[in-house]
Amino acid sequence: MSILSRKSWRALLVATIISAFVSGCSQPLPAQHFRILAFGTFMDLQIVGAEKQVAKQAQEALQNDFNVMHYAWHAWEPGPVVRMNGLFTEGVEFSAPPSVLPLLQASQTLASQSDYLFDPAIGKLIDLWGFHQSFPEAHEPPSDADIQALVDMKPSVKDISVNGFRLQSSNPAVQLDFGAIGRGYGIDQAIRRLQEMGIHNAVIRAGSDLRAIGSRDGTPWRIPVRDPDGGGVFALIPVIDNEAVFTSGNYQRNFTWDGKFFHHILDPRTGKPAVGTRSVTVIHPDATTADAAATALFIAGPKDWHRVAQQMGIKYVMLIDENNRVHMNPKMRDRVKLQRQPAEILVSKPL
Repeated sequence: MSILSRKSWRALLVATIISAFVSGCSQPLPAQHFRILAFGTFMDLQIVGAEKQVAKQAQEALQNDFNVMHYAWHAWEPGPVVRMNGLFTEGVEFSAPPSVLPLLQASQTLASQSDYLFDPAIGKLIDLWGFHQSFPEAHEPPSDADIQALVDMKPSVKDISVNGFRLQSSNPAVQLDFGAIGRGYGIDQAIRRLQEMGIHNAVIRAGSDLRAIGSRDGTPWRIPVRDPDGGGVFALIPVIDNEAVFTSGNYQRNFTWDGKFFHHILDPRTGKPAVGTRSVTVIHPDATTADAAATALFIAGPKDWHRVAQQMGIKYVMLIDENNRVHMNPKMRDRVKLQRQPAEILVSKPL
């Protein structure tokens, strides 16, 4: 072996040792998992690439934030929204709670885009059906007359005038319930908080709903979509960089009475559970829009989801109808990984 070769080997050996040392010192920090109680359920928080102390501080900050949100936005426990609903019934003008006003304004915008299929002002209908409870017990459904009386009053967020920080409702039937948008809006606030703390790889998940930022050590996050027939997984969806995936399904809150099935996603036009759809999954850059759109497209159903999705700026949709047919736009078809073969796959025109 020549002197040059020995030097080369020695250099290679040194480089290898240094490389091994540096590699060992720069191993990616492990993922850290936390559970957060929010909006009556547990959310899973996973943080990648942050020091343990920073991740713990983030978990504590998010828990405090969600506690504040729960109090501020709950429609059935004493707090700002309950007070607002009482004042809406009286028709008086009042100062908007700062903790609620941005959520109300976001709701008005998304409701308008959905042709008011998503409308958080139908709280009286939700209460009438008993769906204000997280786990509604079997009970006799409300009468058609009682339902129609509320539908005829057409409560809507468009009845709420916003003048600076002053609010007033022109319709005494208006009663806010942010159940179809609050979780998404809250998750968006939580993601913003993580980013402010210097965390850029994380996921917040509540059941089949999530928003993710960054990646999982270089690999995309994945979200399972529940099979409407039971507790199995119907599909897997990879989440790219900064996206939210939300699903609305008739299996989430429901009851059976006299052999008939009733679920919690009410059509404001009829005052009754929406028909024709079993679940809708949407992908969007923010969780607020994804949350509201999943509800709106569920109500729009197989015949009208495409039009409403376009109005709301949704680019990825998967709808499972009552006959277990899957409706998707081309971009969603290319993203979703079905775990079982449906009755039929219907691919729409591009969104």
